[in-house]
Amino acid sequence: MREKIIRDIQEAIRVKEAVLREQAGPIEKAANLVIGCLKNKRKLLFFGNGGSAGDSQHLAAEFVGRYERERPAIPAVALTTDTSILTAVGNDYGFDRVFERQIEALGEAGDVAFAISTSGNSPNVILGVKKARAKGLATIGLLGRDGGKLKALVDLPIVVPSQKTSRIQEAHILIGHILCERVDEALFAG
Repeated sequence: MREKIIRDIQEAIRVKEAVLREQAGPIEKAANLVIGCLKNKRKLLFFGNGGSAGDSQHLAAEFVGRYERERPAIPAVALTTDTSILTAVGNDYGFDRVFERQIEALGEAGDVAFAISTSGNSPNVILGVKKARAKGLATIGLLGRDGGKLKALVDLPIVVPSQKTSRIQEAHILIGHILCERVDEALFAG
């Protein structure tokens, strides 16, 4: 068992080292995009399915609550939390449109939409991104594997180079935490 545990930890380290080598530039661009959005009094929207829905909620909470330092709340919304909206839109329009409809209602030009998908191919996330771009939101993809269809659709893809969902999700949270720290430093240090 210990060997398997060691193997899992080593695999997680390898994935994070690959993110370091391949994605530091895109993460920096994402941080600057988010900082600019917030300086302009705009908001962050997060969405994804399953574990990525959980990541959406986690990251929105880090911005609205706090990350590691006391500071004013930052406007961030997880589009994965309102069961009445999710079930009404899913029932009336189809599950593929649950994020698209919310972005239509809540998104404004200058906001940043975070599309989180380990495969990059979730139909409802794709439609959400298309609506966000049509409305003038900047789009950042936290993606995995080869980035899937979303890689070409988002303004800024950040692709975790792994085939394993759990490793991708771990890296997405790391990237989200890095963004939180950069925002806190840029907007609230001192």
